[in-house]
Amino acid sequence: MSAQPDHAPLTPYAPTPGAPAELLARLRADPRADIWVPAFEEQWAAALEESRRTFSLAALYAVLQEWQGLVAAAPEVDAFVASGYDDGDFIDMAELRGRRR
Repeated sequence: MSAQPDHAPLTPYAPTPGAPAELLARLRADPRADIWVPAFEEQWAAALEESRRTFSLAALYAVLQEWQGLVAAAPEVDAFVASGYDDGDFIDMAELRGRRR
């Protein structure tokens, strides 16, 4: 019998050292830069402050992971919007919550 686990533990997300600068460069090159860059910089500054206060990099990693996902998904979202999607069957969540009460 072995004391070794039968599964590999999940490795925590750890970006490369240059990831924030690379991400910011991608954001600045995007057509939505006027909206995205200030939003990223605001979230990054808040995460930096939290990491200084807590001595943890988790907040910085979370901001990077969120924005990397947003940038990666942007082409698919653009294609969906450009396809002339029909959102006529949209249900307002506030209305839906009101029906349950």
